[in-house]
Amino acid sequence: MSFFLASTFPLLRRTVAAQTLVVRNYATPKAGGALGGSKKKKLGKLGPVVEKKVIPVETDAIRLVNYVCGSNILKQGEDIKLKPDSEYPAWLWTMHVGPPLTLEEMDPDTKAYWRKLRRMALQRNNKLAKLKKF
Repeated sequence: MSFFLASTFPLLRRTVAAQTLVVRNYATPKAGGALGGSKKKKLGKLGPVVEKKVIPVETDAIRLVNYVCGSNILKQGEDIKLKPDSEYPAWLWTMHVGPPLTLEEMDPDTKAYWRKLRRMALQRNNKLAKLKKF
């Protein structure tokens, strides 16, 4: 019995000592110098970070009513002027612009209904496949 304790005690002592060394040096910051962290900020892969430009917001009410503000991305020219409603197609005014319709709100005779149904079935199958253990 004493032989067993005498042979295992040094092994236990070594493993405990190794664990304390690892724990003690776990989160120490690197010192500056040749091998440590440098004092300068490093650049990203694409070069220095460019500050964002602040674009002025249009506040003129007359211009907001008559033009599509921000539609001109070129340096020359002006924004697109809005036309009267009669010059736009009729389907534009019946288009759904709110949150997506649920399956119950859609008409089953449309392609959009069947596409949504198929997409929901694929999502359901993928979730079920994730739960299965192989």
